Amino acid sequence: MEGYRAATAKDVAEVVTAALAGAQPLEILGGGSKRGIGRPLQVETVLDVSGLSGIIDYEPAELVLTARAGTPLAEIEAALHARGQMLAFEPPDWRGLLGTDASAPTLGGTIACNLAGPRRIKSGAARDHFLGFEAVNGRGEIFRAGGKVVKNVTGYDLCKLFAGAYGTLGVLTELSVKVLPRPETVRTVLLRVAEGVAWQPVLAECLNSPHEVSGAAYLPGAVAGRSRVAAVAGSGGGIAAVRVEGHTPSATYRADAITPIVAAHGETEQLGAEDSAVLWREIGDAALLAEPAAHAVWRISLTPSAGPAFAEAVGNQAACDALFDWGGGLVWLAIGAESGDAGAAVVREALGAQGGGHATLMRAADAVRASVAVFEPLAGPLAALTARVKESFDPLRVLNPGRMYAGV
Repeated sequence: MEGYRAATAKDVAEVVTAALAGAQPLEILGGGSKRGIGRPLQVETVLDVSGLSGIIDYEPAELVLTARAGTPLAEIEAALHARGQMLAFEPPDWRGLLGTDASAPTLGGTIACNLAGPRRIKSGAARDHFLGFEAVNGRGEIFRAGGKVVKNVTGYDLCKLFAGAYGTLGVLTELSVKVLPRPETVRTVLLRVAEGVAWQPVLAECLNSPHEVSGAAYLPGAVAGRSRVAAVAGSGGGIAAVRVEGHTPSATYRADAITPIVAAHGETEQLGAEDSAVLWREIGDAALLAEPAAHAVWRISLTPSAGPAFAEAVGNQAACDALFDWGGGLVWLAIGAESGDAGAAVVREALGAQGGGHATLMRAADAVRASVAVFEPLAGPLAALTARVKESFDPLRVLNPGRMYAGV
């Protein structure tokens, strides 16, 4: 496979311009950690932007960081950690799930895929912390959008458009993101869910409390048993987990206040900061569903109260393991390899029966991802709008063509 490696935005523009002239589509590649998400690209030329690396400007007092798109996420997080700050959207690391352990997640790839972990219910998605960027569009033009301040008025909010576009609209070369103080401590309240206990209303009650919950998840018994946290793995059944963060006195008080809420439904236990960090990393990374590697993995967003019924409906038709995050509003499903279409028909039928939502096929063989809808199918008007947006930024379909939808 032919490839180019860019070190500047000008390099990117020159490669895109040359690709236009030769009608040669490009696969945009940073660290490569999320390369397996989406439809397989039928592209022979790679544009490697990992050379666009390094933090350009970091103002801790202003809560803003600017870096080149190919900067490893580990470098970003290390710089923030040293100043007691963090990326509040808690970007997940799916390398174990996708089998890309040798690669390095980058800031540009994280924003381009709009990734967010368990803290999304409190802090929002990546796009909510994306302030501004420089990029090269499908015409080979370098342009900027947004800014470096939390509040700015710059016309169309292209940050929201580019976050989650998976590199199909432009090649990000530089990004500015909002950062926030890192919590001093973390506490997690566990509920051992007995047979027949409805766990979702318990999580909903905690989320609706005044105690600023930053994580609410449920692990069925088979999945909980895979955790590295002894209190979770040794429970022998399902575990509901509720996280609070902040200054130590506040987090301790709120964890103690939440405990009676969940204790009304069963046996409880509190985890300290170290075990909490391990558990929520396992949840955000979907690490508990990484094996068997042959299983297809889905990520489904829907109304939280519909999560349990949706998973049950799929489980009645296909052997699967489930993990629930965001209070039940995010369902991870690992479906056995015997389902030839990775369970697509079953998943989408069950999702429709629950009032709809968004189902993304995160992991499956290339042949399967080429034959089924990887992202949620678009209704006619929305599909037409998506095509017009693509036409505006990349009229000749040079950038990651077909990664999200055929022909786009």
